[in-house]
Amino acid sequence: MTSPPPGSSWFGHPRGLSTLFFTEMWERFSYYGMRGFLILYMTKVLGFTDPHAGAVYGNYVGSVWLAAIFGGVIADRWLGHYRSVLLGGIVIALGHFTLALHALPFFYAGLSLIVVGTGLLKPNVSTLVGSLYEQGDERRDAGFSIFYMGINLGALLGPLVAGKLAEGVDWHLGFACAGVGMTLGLLQYGLGRRRLQPAMDRLARRPGPPATAAVTGPAGGFTPEDWKRMTAVVVFFAFASLFWGAYEQAGSTLNLFADRYVHLELLGITLYASWFVSIQAAFVILLSPLFAWLWVKLGPRQPSSPAKFALALLFVGLAFVLLMPAGAIAQGGVKISPLWLVAVYFIEELGELCLSPVGLSVVTKLAPKQVVGLMMGVFFLSNALGNKLAGWSAGFISTTPLPTLFGVTAAVTLGAAAVMFVLIKPVQRLMGGVR
Repeated sequence: MTSPPPGSSWFGHPRGLSTLFFTEMWERFSYYGMRGFLILYMTKVLGFTDPHAGAVYGNYVGSVWLAAIFGGVIADRWLGHYRSVLLGGIVIALGHFTLALHALPFFYAGLSLIVVGTGLLKPNVSTLVGSLYEQGDERRDAGFSIFYMGINLGALLGPLVAGKLAEGVDWHLGFACAGVGMTLGLLQYGLGRRRLQPAMDRLARRPGPPATAAVTGPAGGFTPEDWKRMTAVVVFFAFASLFWGAYEQAGSTLNLFADRYVHLELLGITLYASWFVSIQAAFVILLSPLFAWLWVKLGPRQPSSPAKFALALLFVGLAFVLLMPAGAIAQGGVKISPLWLVAVYFIEELGELCLSPVGLSVVTKLAPKQVVGLMMGVFFLSNALGNKLAGWSAGFISTTPLPTLFGVTAAVTLGAAAVMFVLIKPVQRLMGGVR
């Protein structure tokens, strides 16, 4: 592999990675910044009931993931990846600025614009990152790790800045702040266009999908081995949906819980409920290098992909077990320490790092090459379904005793973990030697 020409690399990576790193960082800043106070705005300002706010929240966040499936197809068939990201960013910024206007129709219009824009931007930024590297370039995985840090840096800073402006100054200023974040990302993206030219050239040279007539073999071109592997992807999808249903309650149920039941002060500092959404991203940044080191260190002795999924469900279940006594204390009339939620998010993050990177990797390895995009879309649907479940569960916070509400989530996820542990060997057989 030839070394990059002097002055043309960013930490030893193509300079285009810096452009995409900051574009995605600002996009996630805007997305998580607004998501951090969205359900609070609905219940406190718009006067929505908890079930109504939970349903709108779940529909919005679920639709964002659903739209990503169509965004990839639109880029492949019509717009191209560069223009899809550019147009997506413009639509997202318009959505946030629309939310900054007061009338209720602007609220729904703004959310709809963000769904459409994120659908265009999210899958295609990742495609551009991969295309910065030639086939077989060993820097690619490390490049994605750096990019993943950009995502989490945005997710960490967004709720802290936009959340403080929304809850501490003016709600509509919080929405506008998210719009400014996306605008900064667009500026970064436009100015760095030249650096992305190699990635766009590689994408243009890619062979198109094979004509259906050319696909030979039984059952639409799939071998029995392919069908088994696709069945394994569906199993992973089902368990990932349950995981995200618990994990994504950070922005819904646990956001309302923080606002109503947590003592919002620590070491003399006034806290905001929306800030707690940042804790997950902070733990990702701290723990990701540790997990990367652990998997390399364990090598062939590391848990298999189905075992990692089982561990993820176990961790998220244990986090909700910890919330049961916290809920009981809180409903007794005592505001609980914010450290309870910090501990909960730490345990959840151990689970997320077992499932999220592993899930994406295993789908690319298992899916037959003619349907790899479709299977990735199926796996992304688990995020959509999980977020819908997370919004739905928030609707019960004012009508169900908290230990019961948290206990049901704990029981479902721990039960799913037990089933997944039992299924490790059968799923490995379906995977046919893929780890």
